[in-house]
Amino acid sequence: MTPLFTVNLLRVLFVTFCGVIGASISSELLDSTLPGLLVGFVLGLLVVLVDRLLKGISLRAFSSATFGLLLGLIFASLLSGSQVLRFQSETVQWSVRLVVYVVFAYFGMMLAMRSNRDEFSLLIPYVRFTRETVEHEPLLVDTSAIIDGRIAELCATGFVSRALIVPRFVLTELQALADSREPIKRERGRRGLDILNQLQRSREIELTIHESESGEGSVDDRLVRTAKLLQARLLTNDNSLCQVARLQQVGALNLNDLTRALRPIVLAGDEMELQLVKEGRDPHQAVGYLPDGTMIVINHARSLIGKTVKIVVSSTLQTAGGRLIFGELKAGADQISFVR
Repeated sequence: MTPLFTVNLLRVLFVTFCGVIGASISSELLDSTLPGLLVGFVLGLLVVLVDRLLKGISLRAFSSATFGLLLGLIFASLLSGSQVLRFQSETVQWSVRLVVYVVFAYFGMMLAMRSNRDEFSLLIPYVRFTRETVEHEPLLVDTSAIIDGRIAELCATGFVSRALIVPRFVLTELQALADSREPIKRERGRRGLDILNQLQRSREIELTIHESESGEGSVDDRLVRTAKLLQARLLTNDNSLCQVARLQQVGALNLNDLTRALRPIVLAGDEMELQLVKEGRDPHQAVGYLPDGTMIVINHARSLIGKTVKIVVSSTLQTAGGRLIFGELKAGADQISFVR
């Protein structure tokens, strides 16, 4: 049973309950159930309409508003108990109490909604609210991050949250890719669906399919709106989407940024073992690659292509296409390790 179906079912049951209660009261007072039934249905529908209008209100905003109303009630009660207005008429006393209640309720709501949770410790000195850590912050995953496939291993490390949220429209986009007539798109879509099934079966990851109702627009716009609504960070592989999200004050994690940050630092004089895979530009050169794809050019090593050799880094060069590293064979090393 989907969450949207459950919500609609509860609304229907609530409206029906209001109608039954109204009919019961009407049968006792008017000996007729029809007026009470209609009034009950109308009141139930009004409550459901208010619920729909409050869809964008978070639980924190609601609790802050409740706290502000409580402050207003306290100050209005204190004014009534102080007997300051005892010589005034009942109408004046009632009006002043109402104004005090509304004013302090308004100030209480505004102050509570603008404050963070830690500031509540000023009112409740011995109660501290636990701060949400990065480990428990939900991540909203987009299509590119799912198809990328590294998300499962990334969450397993514990560096990011294991609570993943996939909006329904992202799942629909993956399904459309999987049903595409173009082979490349079809393969990408099927890969994304397979990865989602793996994540759902994993015991280390909490995967939730969110029935999002973020309105019209492109998938990127709906992702940003959904991230704001859920107060979640966006996990993506799309540089443009990441920049747009950050401009709208939405936290975004870019897997490409993470890859660049974790790229190993190679300095002149470092020694390593490297597999030589092809010829270089010059007749005597051979080329190998680091695990992150960085190319290393080894001088005087063309005869050793197909072997794993010990090298010493001689220099590094930053180009428009990335880093280019030059190295030499380590003197005196036994270069006889063949790649099978």
